[in-house]
Amino acid sequence: MRHSGGARVTRRALLGSAAAAGLAAAGCSSTPEKPAAPASPDPQTVLLTSLIAGKEELVSLYGRAVAAQPARAAALEPFRRRHAAHLQALRALLPAGGGAGTFPASSTPPPSSSAPPPQSPSAASVEALRDAERRAALGRPAQMATASPALSQLLASIGACEAVHVVALGRVRD
Repeated sequence: MRHSGGARVTRRALLGSAAAAGLAAAGCSSTPEKPAAPASPDPQTVLLTSLIAGKEELVSLYGRAVAAQPARAAALEPFRRRHAAHLQALRALLPAGGGAGTFPASSTPPPSSSAPPPQSPSAASVEALRDAERRAALGRPAQMATASPALSQLLASIGACEAVHVVALGRVRD
């Protein structure tokens, strides 16, 4: 093959350079690529998941208290309903697919988790409810410090409600 510039390009040279370009483009190398490290969970999603777990425990604690003290059911049900509403509002902020199953087993909830400690069924007294409400309300400021603005506003409202519950439960007797 001859071109007007006088340079001669053979078919063999053209095919050889095309093959070399193909290998370079394919990224052939003798060292295998390292797998990408898994993305760390979003801190807001981790916080929300922890908050949801704490609220689920509070709703459950109220359910156990009502079961243990049927005479107090009418007095305790409004408290439980408010916590169920908080739980619904928190879940609405959770991104799609952001459930607890999406985090590695090694991820731990933030130290300011509002989850009350596990209670035995017999520990579902009004005093246990007040203690759980007090712990939850006291944990809200630290949680708000790391939360998004929207979540901080919700946590402020939830914490205020929990603080009022502490006082209101003082009027309910075991």
